Amino acid sequence: MAIPKETKSAEPEASFKTILPEDIDWKPFAAFPPAVRLAVLVGQPSEPGPYMIRVKVPGGVKLMPHRHPEDRVYTVISGVFFIGLGDEFDADKLRAYPPGAVIVLPGNTSHFHWAKSGEYVSQVTAIGPLGLEYVNAKDDPRNESSRR
Repeated sequence: MAIPKETKSAEPEASFKTILPEDIDWKPFAAFPPAVRLAVLVGQPSEPGPYMIRVKVPGGVKLMPHRHPEDRVYTVISGVFFIGLGDEFDADKLRAYPPGAVIVLPGNTSHFHWAKSGEYVSQVTAIGPLGLEYVNAKDDPRNESSRR
């Protein structure tokens, strides 16, 4: 079946993009503990519109209870991704997800993470702007009081 000319992209190569693992630009993110890294793969998370990021969390690091206003789809890229739901960190509520697992997290759902068994990398796809609010302000690395 032929595609009508008006629906074809004039230059499909102009919007075609690939990102190889060695080209991922990992950076610190102020809302995460200092050892955690974030990479923007697609879009601008701070702006309205679709975005895709990856988050690399070293073994042993905990991300205390927090929430995001946007709905999120997590894909586990490597390692084991531990996530629990609730306003308080509770290791008994953690569930482990292996590489390839997909987790759908509705917006404003309090949750927490722990790199319990070693480093993991997760990929997050959502519609921005990205928001992150800790349940307890003392857990937020952006607050001066949390660094004591």
